[in-house]
Amino acid sequence: MIDPLAPAAIPAEDEALRIPVREFVRSYTATMTPERRARSWTGFDAQFSRELARRGWIGLTLPVEFGGAGRSHFARFVVVEELLAAGAPVAAHWIADRQSGPLIAKYGTEAQKRRYLPKICSAEAFFAIGMSEPNAGSDLASVLTRAEPASTGWRLNGRKVWTTHAQQCHFVVVLARTSGTPADRHKGLSQFIVDLTLPGVAVQPIVDLTGDAHFSELVFDDVDLHADALIGQEGSGWEQVTAELAFERSGPERLYSSIALLEHWLAVLRVRGQSGEEPRPEVLALAGRFITHLCALREMSLSVTQLLAQGRSPAVEAALVKDLGTEFEQSLPTLIGEAIASAPEQAVDPALLRTLNYVAQIAPTYSLRGGTREILRGMVARGLGLR
Repeated sequence: MIDPLAPAAIPAEDEALRIPVREFVRSYTATMTPERRARSWTGFDAQFSRELARRGWIGLTLPVEFGGAGRSHFARFVVVEELLAAGAPVAAHWIADRQSGPLIAKYGTEAQKRRYLPKICSAEAFFAIGMSEPNAGSDLASVLTRAEPASTGWRLNGRKVWTTHAQQCHFVVVLARTSGTPADRHKGLSQFIVDLTLPGVAVQPIVDLTGDAHFSELVFDDVDLHADALIGQEGSGWEQVTAELAFERSGPERLYSSIALLEHWLAVLRVRGQSGEEPRPEVLALAGRFITHLCALREMSLSVTQLLAQGRSPAVEAALVKDLGTEFEQSLPTLIGEAIASAPEQAVDPALLRTLNYVAQIAPTYSLRGGTREILRGMVARGLGLR
C-alpha cells in the first residue's frame, strides 16, 4: 500500500546550503538567456559540473569513504532545487549523481564502489541509463538486450534508446536479460556497468524536434564485459531498477522542467505592472494558480525525500508525485501560450516567445522520461489496492 505523504521540513543544516549554492549558480547563469536556461536538464557542461564537485555539491548522499559527503537526501534536494531554479546546465553529472552513484553504493561490490564513486563525486565519470529499448514502448520488462556468460565474464548484445547524453558519457548502466526469455518479464534481468569506449559499442545521437541531440541510441554488438561489470546479484536487475527509478522520479527535477518559462513570464508581467500596464485579472489568477500548484507539489516532493532519508524505497509515492509534477510542467507552456494569444494587441517579449516555443516543443517528452503516465498511474493504482 502507498504510505501517507506526511509533511516534511528541510533540516537547518541542509537548508544552510541554499545561499552559497544560489550565489554561485546565479553568478554562473547570470548572462544566460531564458531559452538557454530552459535547457537546464539537457545542458551538458562538464566544467560547470567539476566546479560543483570542487565545492562538494556532487555526491552529497554518497558515503564519505568513497568521496561523497555522507549527507541526507534533503541536502541534495536543496542543491538540486537551486540548480534547476537558476536553469544551470546540469546534464553532465545528473544521472550519475542522482541514480547511478546511489545504485552502485547500495548494490555494488567494494571494488565497484572504490572504482566509480570517487570519480562520480569529482565529476570525472558521467553515466547514462540503458533501460528503454526500441519497439518496446513503455514496457520496460520486455527486455531483448542479452548478456551471455563468456570466457572474460559476459558478452552483451542488443540495443537501447533514449539514453540521455550517451555520446558524451563515459559509462552506461545497462539492464539486460541473463536468463529466460522476454515472456519471463521481471525474472532473469541483471544490470551491468558498460564502458562506452569498448569495442562493439556504437552510439548514435537522435535529433529531437527542437534541433537538439541529447538522446542517443546504443547498439551492443558482441561487447565483452569483465565479470565485475555485473551490479549486484545476477537476476536481481528488476529489484534494482525499481529502487533506481524511485531516485529518478522523486526529486524536484519533476517539478521544475518548465520553470525558466514561468519565471520569465512572471518577470515580463512585473515589468509591465511597473510601467503602469496592470495585468488582466484572469492573467493574475493564472499566475496564482501556477504558484499554489507548484507549492503543493514541492511539499509532496519533500515528503518523498523524507521517505528516502528514512531509508525507504518510495516507488509508488515517487510515481504519484512524478505524474502530478509532469502534468503541471506540461500545462505551463499551453496555458501561458493561451494567455499570450488572448491579448493579440500586446507586444510579446521576444525572449519569452523563444522560451515558450522551446518548452512547448520539448514538453511532450516530460511524460515519457521516468515512466509514461499510464505506467505511473498503474503503479499508483496497485499501491492503493485498486488493481
